Amino acid sequence: MPKVLISDVMSVRAEAVFKERGIEVDVITGMDPHELKNCIGEYHGLAVRSSTKVDEEIVAAAKKLKVIGRAGIGVDNIDVSAASARGIVVMNTPFGNSITTAEHAIAMMFALARDIPLASASTHSGKWEKSNFMGVELTAKTLGIIGCGNIGAIVADRALGLKMKVIAFDPYLSAERASEIGIEKIELNELFMRSDFISLHTPMTDATKGIINADALARMKDGVRIINCARGGLINEPDLRVAIETGKVSGAGIDVFEVEPALDNILFGLDKVIATPHLGASTDEAQVNVAIQVAEQLSDYLNDGTVINSINMPSVSAEDATKLAPYLELAEQIGSFAGQVTETAIKKVQIEYCGHAAELNTRPLTAVALKGLLSPLLESVNMVSAPIIAKERNIEISEVTCDVLDEYQTKITLTVTTETQTRALSGTLVAGDKPRIVEVKGITIDAQLGSNMLYITNEDKPGFIGALGTTLGANNINIATFNLGRNKEGGDAIALIEIDEPVSEEITNKVKDIPHVVRVIPLSF
Repeated sequence: MPKVLISDVMSVRAEAVFKERGIEVDVITGMDPHELKNCIGEYHGLAVRSSTKVDEEIVAAAKKLKVIGRAGIGVDNIDVSAASARGIVVMNTPFGNSITTAEHAIAMMFALARDIPLASASTHSGKWEKSNFMGVELTAKTLGIIGCGNIGAIVADRALGLKMKVIAFDPYLSAERASEIGIEKIELNELFMRSDFISLHTPMTDATKGIINADALARMKDGVRIINCARGGLINEPDLRVAIETGKVSGAGIDVFEVEPALDNILFGLDKVIATPHLGASTDEAQVNVAIQVAEQLSDYLNDGTVINSINMPSVSAEDATKLAPYLELAEQIGSFAGQVTETAIKKVQIEYCGHAAELNTRPLTAVALKGLLSPLLESVNMVSAPIIAKERNIEISEVTCDVLDEYQTKITLTVTTETQTRALSGTLVAGDKPRIVEVKGITIDAQLGSNMLYITNEDKPGFIGALGTTLGANNINIATFNLGRNKEGGDAIALIEIDEPVSEEITNKVKDIPHVVRVIPLSF
C-alpha cells in the first residue's frame, strides 16, 4: 500500500481523502530538516504547503518517494530540479486559491479607499477624528489590472459589480476575451496614465520584476492607489516609498514582499501602506480546497499513474515515454522560443507535424509546446493546464500532419498568430534525438539552443557580424555558437547566438544600437 506523509498543517480533509483512496497516511507537522530527512525514506508521497523545505538533501534521502504535492501554487520551497533528477513528480494546485486571493485584493481596495485601518486604530485609541478620514468612492473609478488570468479575471468581475471601469494589461489577453468579461484591454503605459487603482495579478518573471518602479510611478495619476496580492518583487519597494512620501501615491495595499517573512521592510511605518503577511490564500475555504486537491492528485498518481498539474513531468503513458522524449524536448524548445519573442496577445496557434513526428501521439507534444509558449508570462503552466489556459484565453489551437518531407525525416512547425503578425518556427531532430531549430519566420537556419541565447533580427548589411562580436567582447560576453540566416542578399536576416551567461538590459541596448539591428531579445532555455 502506498504511504504518504503530510508534513505541514492543512485541512483534515486531506488525510480523509488519502484514506478514502486506499493510501496509508501519516500527519507529522513542525519537523526540522534533520527530523524530516530521517523519516522521509519510508514514504512514497509527500504533501506540503510552504513551511516544509524540500531541498536537495531531503530529496536524496527520499529513497521511495515518487511524488511531491504542494497544496497551493508556489513551489519555491521545493527543489524541483533535484526532484526531477530523481524521477520524482512535483505537483501543485494552481486554481484552489483563486477566489480567496481575488477577494483579498478587493478588500485591500476598500480599505485603501476609506482609510479603514487608520480610522479603526484612531477610534480604538479613544479619538473621534471623523474629518481626518475623508475617503473616496469606488463607483465610477478606473481599476487597472496588470495580469488578467484566472485571479485577475475574478477581480475584474467583482470590480464591475461595484460599478467600476475596468481596464487591463495582459500580453496574452485577447480582445475577444476582454470583451467577453466586460473589460477594456490596453497597453501598460495607458493603464498607468488612466488608473485610479492598480491591482497586480501577474507572476514574477524577468519581464515583470519591478514592473512598478520610479518610471512607471511617474506616469501614473496623482493620488493613485496600488494593490499587490500577487508576488513580492513586482513593485520596487524603495521607489514606492518615495512616491508615497511625496504624495504621488495616495496609498498601497501590500500582501507580498520581496523578502519574506517581512520582519522589516522599507514600507513599514508609512500610514498610507496597508500591510498584511501574505494572506491572499488564507481563508478556511481555500485551505480546504487546496488540501482536497493535493490529496486527490497524489492519490490518483500513486494508485494509477494519473498526472495532474505536474510541474516537471509530461502527461504521457509509460509505453510512449521513451519514443516521445526527444520530441517533447523539441516541442518545448520551439514553444519557449516563440513565447519569448511574442509580445502581443496570441489569437491562433497551429502546430504542424511532418514525417516521423506525424506518426506519434501528438497530444502531449502539443501540450508541451503550449506549455513552452505560455510559460514566459504565466505562472505554474504545465502540460495539463496549458491547453485549458489557452482555451480560457480564446486562443484557437489546431494540429496539422503531413507524411512526406523533402529535406527532413521529421519536423515540427509552430505558427503563432497574434493581433499584429503571424510568425512560424520549425525544428527537427538530428542524429535521432538532438533538437535543432531549422527555420524562423521563413528564414532557414541551423541552430542548437543553449541555456542562454541572443535572438537578433537585422538588415543584411556588411559590418554587422564584426560590430556584434566587438560589442559582446567589449562587455566580456563570450560567444559559444553563432548561427546566421537571411531570406535574400541585402534582405532580412537573423542571428541566433549562444552565449556563456545571460546579458543585462544595458548590454542588450548596446547591441540594439548597432547599425542595421532591428530587434534583440535575450532567450533562456
